[in-house]
Amino acid sequence: MEKQVYEYFTYWDWAVVAGYMILTTWIGHRLSGKQSSIKDFFLGGKTLPWWSVSGSMIATEISALTFIGVPGGVYAMSGDWTYLQWGIGSMIARFAVAYWLVPLYYEKEIYSPYDFMGERLGEGVRRLVTGLFSVGAILGQSVRVLVTAIILQVVTGMDASLCIVVIGAVAVLWTFMGGMQTVIWTDVMQFCLFIFGGLLAFTLLVGQLGWDQIAGLNQIVVEGENVNKLRWLDLTTPFENPQLKYTMWVALLAMPFQNFTAFGVDQLNTQRMFCCGNVKDARKAMCWSSVSLLITLLMLAVGAGLFAWYQVHIPSAAMAADFQKEPNYVFPTWITMEVPVGVSGLILAGAFAAAISSLDSILAALSQTSLSVIYGREKLETDGKGAEMVRLSRIAVVIWGVILTLAGLGLLAAYTENKDTDLIGLAFGMVAYTYGPLLGVLLAAIFPIRVSTSGLLLGVIFSVLLVSWFRPELPQLLGAIGLDGWAHQVVHSRPGLASEWFFPLNASLTLICGVLGGVISRKPR
Repeated sequence: MEKQVYEYFTYWDWAVVAGYMILTTWIGHRLSGKQSSIKDFFLGGKTLPWWSVSGSMIATEISALTFIGVPGGVYAMSGDWTYLQWGIGSMIARFAVAYWLVPLYYEKEIYSPYDFMGERLGEGVRRLVTGLFSVGAILGQSVRVLVTAIILQVVTGMDASLCIVVIGAVAVLWTFMGGMQTVIWTDVMQFCLFIFGGLLAFTLLVGQLGWDQIAGLNQIVVEGENVNKLRWLDLTTPFENPQLKYTMWVALLAMPFQNFTAFGVDQLNTQRMFCCGNVKDARKAMCWSSVSLLITLLMLAVGAGLFAWYQVHIPSAAMAADFQKEPNYVFPTWITMEVPVGVSGLILAGAFAAAISSLDSILAALSQTSLSVIYGREKLETDGKGAEMVRLSRIAVVIWGVILTLAGLGLLAAYTENKDTDLIGLAFGMVAYTYGPLLGVLLAAIFPIRVSTSGLLLGVIFSVLLVSWFRPELPQLLGAIGLDGWAHQVVHSRPGLASEWFFPLNASLTLICGVLGGVISRKPR
């Protein structure tokens, strides 16, 4: 009888995982400093070096979703390197944030972009964008936790639900323990481990096969046509195929909007930027985070190596079926079975800790924004120097930790029913609901134009409904509650369009509605 993958995960690997997690927790605690005020808890006292902030941004962006999902995406029969094109839009956006938004944000001491928008457009807008951020955070981060839970279930034999609960509990512990200081320093450790794991995997694959053989084996025939899985450039226009997502047009016209929002509006990343002491350091942290593109390139190369490896070392029929059904299993399976004992445990501990670092980051962000809405910015700053507000911040961390863990468990149940879901596509699709409206409101706050809160709210509602019409979640929800006829009608009435186009579309729609509302109400800016 064939051994299961998790049977290759030895007690030594478990010892390495446990030891790494204990060491990371201890180092994070030692470097956390005193949390005597909310400025210490949420902004690290604005004393963190720019390079640690940049490494933390990269670790959060890469996460287990990229570390595992990118090689799996290349291994899939339809996969190639065209995902790399998105890095161009990402770099454009980071430099735009660094040289345009950072100086605006550092004019006054604020804790989030939502404080900036609220100051310019009013308290109602601040509550609106904080609510949007909270919804998007729950949707996006639950996918990242789910990916890690699935991976750990395959290679360790742990129940996926238990994995989600453990990830949530440790994330709460890390954030509770030392706020953003602990979050950032533990992220730096994950960043180093990501690079080590990726380089080790690539070195082993090239050492065994040679790059020439890997490149040759990535030339395949699909339906009678020669296909190069190392292809990275796709110039297909949206008029030819609007459903394609990994094209140069999407990279240049849509992804800059997505990444501008991710790094300039999403508190998950901007909270790190605020931990720098001045504009110059925040700018350097943002620009140097573009190094993440090199890690993406490395993981694409690992994916090509894995595709070649399993043509030379033919997997069993059962394993091949699993790989075809879920390509995300490929890299963790290879790590477990082919990497030396102990080292495989270290790499998988990195994937486990990466999910925790993504989750503890969002817990800190959600805690800060929710307290800002409940108590107001002025009270938060006035009472923030005392221990009571820090205590309330930690309570908020625990509450949000429970909510996000439950969201991850709910998504696991949904994924169990439909395992054909593209998890990377799902992660980007989830933020399509909120990123466009958030960017539209930010632009309304920056430009000297008259807008109304009711107009912006209407734009947000229209944007969410538009995405719901194009995305698969609405039909799935209708089907789950027994409205199969409605689900069928929605599916067959919508045109096909990649979710990435909704970032600029919904930003424009929200801004236009806000301007029209301002014209109708004639309310002064």
